[in-house]
Amino acid sequence: MTKPFGAMSIAQLSSLIQTAAVDPIDVTEAVIEGIEAYPDQSIFTAVLKERALGEARTSSKRLKEGRSRGLLDGIPLAWKDLFDIEGRATSAGSTILATEPAAQADAAVVSALRHAGVISVGCTNMSEFAFSGLGLNPHYGTPHNPRSPDVPRIPGGSSSGAGVAVAAGLLPVAIGTDTGGSVRIPAAFNGIVGYKATRGRYPMEGVFPLAKSLDSLGPLCRTVQDTVWIDAGMRGAAAPSVVRRPLKELDIVVPENVVFDGAEAGVVAAFETAIDWLVAEGASVSRIKIPAFDEILALMGKYGALVTAEAFALHRERLAGPQASEMDRRVVMRTRMGEKTTLASYLAILEGRERLIADVGRLIGNSFIALPTIAHIAPPIEPLEADDDLFVATNGKTLRNTMLGNFLDWCGVSIPCGTGDANMPVGFLLSAIGGRDEDLLGAALSAEEVIRGDFI
Repeated sequence: MTKPFGAMSIAQLSSLIQTAAVDPIDVTEAVIEGIEAYPDQSIFTAVLKERALGEARTSSKRLKEGRSRGLLDGIPLAWKDLFDIEGRATSAGSTILATEPAAQADAAVVSALRHAGVISVGCTNMSEFAFSGLGLNPHYGTPHNPRSPDVPRIPGGSSSGAGVAVAAGLLPVAIGTDTGGSVRIPAAFNGIVGYKATRGRYPMEGVFPLAKSLDSLGPLCRTVQDTVWIDAGMRGAAAPSVVRRPLKELDIVVPENVVFDGAEAGVVAAFETAIDWLVAEGASVSRIKIPAFDEILALMGKYGALVTAEAFALHRERLAGPQASEMDRRVVMRTRMGEKTTLASYLAILEGRERLIADVGRLIGNSFIALPTIAHIAPPIEPLEADDDLFVATNGKTLRNTMLGNFLDWCGVSIPCGTGDANMPVGFLLSAIGGRDEDLLGAALSAEEVIRGDFI
């Protein structure tokens, strides 16, 4: 083989498995060996060796008997440690939950992909309780961004281990959650594809929450094509229903306000080059102000963040007891800010959100929205660990562009579009109004070929 199984796309590996060129057992054993031998051991919180090999043997038997379950049969995959895996405690990146009773059943999406033939090989590290866009974790360690050519850099969060596992070539795909950018941010920082589905596209049973009004799920993988296949499996569909959309049919809106504020020159240059390439291929691009972006920031300034209010409601008993001392102090600090949000303020946020979703729907219509996934490249880890003020400022800037889509209930996919400073990856975020996931993925299938350029 020209490269490890974990470094292949789902499409590449599926072709080998379905034609019996390789066996799922050999694939799984090789992937586990690669994970165990990789120098950075902070990427996974658990390797599900026994389960994975059992599922591989079952997959191998099916395939030899001519009973393939489709394109995903035998494909190894990892889960962010927010998804229930039968027989183990779901840690959510915390040592507190690691000692809780084991899950009695798989999460609904874990079960759906198991039925599609996917092999669950492990659980990936994350920001504690999914409450940071940077990916630092003081309990299990912080996975290092494998794209960094110089100093250790952040992986992005909160799906940190998921992004690094794929970017490092350990796995073709990992599943994350996205409340304010937690799939798209690590995808952009690590130079891979990350898809945040519209909230509610997948069942949430068995997924530890952060803020239920905002929580969504999605895969991190190598290509949009891989994303389309995994999306179908997560929904329990027998086959994908996404149709590729010609570039000449794409109407793209680039926001002129908020999303470029403080953006690094290298990020802007990579994004604008991708836009120029899309226009050259026939896509229609217009630039407008989206007033809702400024209004979202104003709402947060006046009433507090929706995610913080709901996170505090979820964790208030932990914060009031001795467990608070066992949590990441920065997670504690940020979560306690939600205590300031009164019921009246919370209802005002929800009312404002409903109005802004409707306003943007009328403004954008069936157009797609394009912006840099993050305004900067992945920064070094060490200064962020040492300086609380820098951590808070960087976290806010990192989450700014992606969280707008969560607040407005959009779907979005981050696609690599080149590099910025230090030759680090830059992400191109293509989004659509909530519920237009099929159209978004169809557009992204065509746009990816242009956006990526020579970026691998």
